[in-house]
Amino acid sequence: MTLRGKRALVTGAATGIGRAIAERLARAGATVTLADIEAEQVEGAAAALRARGAESRALVLDLAATDAVGPAVTAAARAMGGLEILINNAGIAMQKPVLEHEVRDFERIYRVNVLGLFAALKAAALWMIEHRVPGRIVNIASVAGLRGSTGRAAYGSSKAAVINLTQVAAQELAPHGITVNAIAPGPIETDLVRAMHTERTRAGWLREVPMGRYGEPEDVAAAAAYLVSDAAGYVTGHVLAVDGGFASAGLLIPTADLA
Repeated sequence: MTLRGKRALVTGAATGIGRAIAERLARAGATVTLADIEAEQVEGAAAALRARGAESRALVLDLAATDAVGPAVTAAARAMGGLEILINNAGIAMQKPVLEHEVRDFERIYRVNVLGLFAALKAAALWMIEHRVPGRIVNIASVAGLRGSTGRAAYGSSKAAVINLTQVAAQELAPHGITVNAIAPGPIETDLVRAMHTERTRAGWLREVPMGRYGEPEDVAAAAAYLVSDAAGYVTGHVLAVDGGFASAGLLIPTADLA
């Protein structure tokens, strides 16, 4: 699949899944703006792509500053000379028992994961409509938004909101030729996950994932590359779980024990 001539903005692109997506799109020929709150890291990520011959830029952006998100998306589109692709990847996570959560936890999580994401989606869609671009928007959700998971009241419900927003936006933007899809990653080997997941947490995931392993950022990047390609021109409002089978699994016992 080629993305030559396409211009893409990827949020949360300094590390992990976002960086893997930016690299994958750049390898396919897209011009990529990498946005992230971490200035030094995102500058380094963009520089690394340029060193490999890609056309890339860095954008320092805090999605929690929702009033600044729209103008930043518009500025990125102008700097690239257009915008056909938005990957809404930036997000923050938290693990707490539901009775230990405070309202401020939800406010913090939702401001980035839902409100900031919405601000970027709206700005990108308005640009695409104004310039009559048949664009592609991909929101990174989570299997935590598909199934209830211990400790993820704020995070999981924010990702459920992302999934529903994806479905609504897909309906409303379809007449403009803009597709809107979501990816729901399961456990993915990133620096953040390695820092957050204890041995017991990791054992729990490995017990529940039919494929018996964590995914890699490149697994999510491959799904994103498909959803923004011409091959997915008739796919919209879809939630693609990249999770080793977790979201679709029921009772997991060895087949030898079924007799």
